[in-house]
Amino acid sequence: MKFISVSLPGRLFSLLCCMLLVAGQLLPPASVQALTIGEERDIGERLLYKIRSEFHLLDDPDISQYVNRLGRMVVELTGPQFFEFRFYVVPNQEFNAFAAPSGLIFFFTGLLETMKSEDELLSVMAHEVGHVVSRHIASRSDKSGKVGAISMALALASLALGDPSLASGLFTGIQAAGQAVTLHFSRQDEEEADRLSYDWLHALHRDPLAMEGMLRTMRRISRYRSEQIPPYLLTHPNPEARLDYVQSLLEYQRGKVQEDYYQQTDNFEFMRIKYRAKVLVDNPQNARAFFVNALTKGQDREEIAMATYGLALLEAKELNFAKALELLDKVRSHFPGRALLDIDAGIILLDSGKAESAIELFASAVGKNQEDMYAAFHLARAYEITGKVEEAEQLYAKVMSALPEYPRVYFEMGRIKASQGLPGMSNFYLAKYYLYEGRLELARDCLKKARKDATVATSIQEEADRILLRLEELAKL
Repeated sequence: MKFISVSLPGRLFSLLCCMLLVAGQLLPPASVQALTIGEERDIGERLLYKIRSEFHLLDDPDISQYVNRLGRMVVELTGPQFFEFRFYVVPNQEFNAFAAPSGLIFFFTGLLETMKSEDELLSVMAHEVGHVVSRHIASRSDKSGKVGAISMALALASLALGDPSLASGLFTGIQAAGQAVTLHFSRQDEEEADRLSYDWLHALHRDPLAMEGMLRTMRRISRYRSEQIPPYLLTHPNPEARLDYVQSLLEYQRGKVQEDYYQQTDNFEFMRIKYRAKVLVDNPQNARAFFVNALTKGQDREEIAMATYGLALLEAKELNFAKALELLDKVRSHFPGRALLDIDAGIILLDSGKAESAIELFASAVGKNQEDMYAAFHLARAYEITGKVEEAEQLYAKVMSALPEYPRVYFEMGRIKASQGLPGMSNFYLAKYYLYEGRLELARDCLKKARKDATVATSIQEEADRILLRLEELAKL
């Protein structure tokens, strides 16, 4: 009873704020912003290349397609926006998610690993979208002394890369230059982003209760790591207050929603991406221990099947292809008709030298979904290996159009052009590979070589010139 008497005023206060914020949704955003739209775009691009140079991102087609499909579900509810939102997964064990200017949103694999469901991940996505839509990031710089794009990008990068000490030093330098920037969100910012996230989840028929679960995890991590604050908590402070506010939202809506309004989410794709990311990023011994532990403690057949999936990927990574296929067949029998698992099996077959068998699986997946770039890319690989170079080129071009930031597709196309005796075009594609890998010096060298090749089409030379010019600007970061 004593606990209730202490906590109730805070809950009532949050409930009142919740109702006021609902009413405030009809008000337009402030017309005066610290950063212009153009400045936001510049900061976002500079930050993206800084992140790429440090982490190289998880740009696999299936990972990119999954997180961007989820993100677009939220963005479609926001109405017209100034930016094209893009979502990225960063291979790093830190507990972090990060919304950058111009609609760039990053999720670290360390945060992905802590999420228990797709709805929890979607709630984090929606929260970050809420910050961008409300232009909270743009408002962090002092209106009386606007922070420069380069300084802001560096400060953002220092937090995103998990180096708070660098951020502190940058802030000192920025303020000494007569500028000011505050990168942590205020309580009002956090409540507005949580309110938007809540509303968007509700509109998508996703249970906002996932927000409470995510914030409980966040609170536990903040307590466990009190001596070393995770980067996420540097920009999204006070999980206790956020949890209290979200619980107030849930309490306010309780009884107003029909029992069957929220759909039960299929977590297969979420778990698959979560485990794929773990295999790609984590130490193999740690990952194996994690999957074996999950297999041993599995409470139901689905948990056991997904742990088996993780072990299959590890076996493939260690070139134990027969064992990998044996384990993956068990997973496919539990999840029949899942084209993603057929593609996974095709990749193992292709890497083990069985290209024709792989082609059957890839072609079937592409036939079911022409927009599946995961299947299309690996079908192109298989075609190239079996000598069907023209078909491979066509598919690589399709993947480049759909996923223009996927580095490996440019590498593969560059290799084909080199084998065809077209060094200028090979250098151009290799330049784009290095560009999206964050290796800007190598990208610049390849572009200059492509630019000097008289056999390269004028349109390609002009694109090379545009990229070179932009690289000079980015070098200032």
